[in-house]
Amino acid sequence: MNDDLQTLAAELGATLAARGEWLAAAESCTGGWLAQAVTAIAGSSAWFDRGFVTYSNAAKTDMLGVPEATLARHGAVSEATARAMAQGALAHSRADWAVAITGIAGPGGGSPDKPVGTVCFAWAAKDGGCAAQTRHFAGDRAAVREQSVRHALLGLRQRLETSPLLV
Repeated sequence: MNDDLQTLAAELGATLAARGEWLAAAESCTGGWLAQAVTAIAGSSAWFDRGFVTYSNAAKTDMLGVPEATLARHGAVSEATARAMAQGALAHSRADWAVAITGIAGPGGGSPDKPVGTVCFAWAAKDGGCAAQTRHFAGDRAAVREQSVRHALLGLRQRLETSPLLV
């Protein structure tokens, strides 16, 4: 694993453990890479609850409760779907925080509206807050996926730094 991803995952884990909080991940285009990054950290069982790899639309609906209407209206690669994935991960876990990633890693699958490298993220907190964001990454499939995992972890770190302790 990339050293900076390992460092970032370890820092997040220490923060979550100190707060007594848990993380869940809902991933599509990254295929479990975020879950792999955090579980590579010794002791992650104290703060990482579970990961959902929901590559197909059916998996998003079945495992996370993403409404079929959301997928039909906005598509799998959308902030609406990312939000539903993150909220579904919270609803189907014991986590306090959830991160969702859905996108087009390539090399195919892009469109003029959603080119290869388009990735949507969401971060949800058990207290009900949920934020989403779309980014466009350059590079090949592996580069897009790695940048997506890094961005998701950085987004979580930012939210943990600004969120009061959940009690």
